[in-house]
Amino acid sequence: MRRGLALTIVLLVTFLVVSLQGDEMREIRATALALGFALIAAALAGGLLEQLRMPRVTGYLLFGMVCGPSVLNIITRPMARELALFNGLTVALIAFVAGLEINLARMRPRLPAMARLGAATIAFVWTAFFATFWLAWPWLGIDASMSGIMRVAVITLLATLVTSFSPTVTIAIIAESRAAGPLSQLTLAIVILADLALIVLFTLSMQLVQWASGANGEGGLLAALAWEIFGSFAFGSLLGVLFSLYLRHVGRELTLALIVLCALLSELGDQLHFEPVLAALAAGLVVENQLASKGDDLKQAVEQGALPVLVVFFVAAGASLQLDALATIGAVALAVTLLRIGFIWSGLRLGSRLARTAEPGADLAWTGLVSQAGVTLGLTVIVAAEHPGWGLPMQTLMVALVALNQLVGPVLFRAGLARAGEVGRAESSV
Repeated sequence: MRRGLALTIVLLVTFLVVSLQGDEMREIRATALALGFALIAAALAGGLLEQLRMPRVTGYLLFGMVCGPSVLNIITRPMARELALFNGLTVALIAFVAGLEINLARMRPRLPAMARLGAATIAFVWTAFFATFWLAWPWLGIDASMSGIMRVAVITLLATLVTSFSPTVTIAIIAESRAAGPLSQLTLAIVILADLALIVLFTLSMQLVQWASGANGEGGLLAALAWEIFGSFAFGSLLGVLFSLYLRHVGRELTLALIVLCALLSELGDQLHFEPVLAALAAGLVVENQLASKGDDLKQAVEQGALPVLVVFFVAAGASLQLDALATIGAVALAVTLLRIGFIWSGLRLGSRLARTAEPGADLAWTGLVSQAGVTLGLTVIVAAEHPGWGLPMQTLMVALVALNQLVGPVLFRAGLARAGEVGRAESSV
């Protein structure tokens, strides 16, 4: 009751401030107002949903969506843009936390089976969507007249985007729920494998589109792909080694040091054209496997520094959801969403048979593979910019699809973790 009253007061005060300010003053004060409003009100909203046994992340997303430009416009577009400046830092922090969960010594016996299961699932989902999009092409609203090799290339690209998962959201739910166990580990392994596959398949798909359209492909595209994957791992590993040395010989102000590390992974990595998820994941993996004894102190620092960053990130994500796209192509996006959930569930079952293993957690792992987020949207922006004719309709479809999966995915995964009995399990080990 008190949380709801406090949330109402914050909303009213912020609405009055935004409404009474002139456009010039609103632009000047956008950053401070957006940060303060998001941190206070979204945290209250997340707490309310947690009392309903739903993820706090869902509360942040819903809060950003309702208060964003598409609905109440309390978080205006300038404010949403300012909040989005923290995206890189948050992605690096969440991926670093994921790396801390990968202890190779403990997971080594399960790694081959997990890799086979993940690869089989991704291959099944991609193949199923390729066949579906080929048959349903006239109803997708992209370019019904497209045919031949060009249609094959574009469907290859679309199937790749739809098959992508969200390491960011999945890892955030695991961290927020303090989950630990077979389901968490398996889901984490699959989303990381899928992120690698997404980068490779997207690059190859774009190359195929360029060849099919008669355009000259970029000669350095494959070299750029290798740089993005292997360079990201090397860059993250280097920073992970340096951070391990800091932990071993200094070991103070861990929260501040962690934020600095994530800022380097995000900003410097972006300038060097590295993939922040892969780089931060490699850094966390190095730290965990080099200094497992420091894990408790580091996880405490993560808990202290992560909450404000997570709140801002998911509020910005919710405010950025383009509900007009969902209204325009909602029926198609809903159908694709339901198919996607069915294909993921079927892919895991088939993967378990092909991998010839009864991997613990495989029956519920599909719940952690529904979410999609920023990486997918970023790739659709690239497609729309390079091929506006059919790329813009594809972007509209993907934005609507991500909006649905962004809202449904966290709830499903939180329920899956609860059903597996893993919620709160990590708390006893810290």
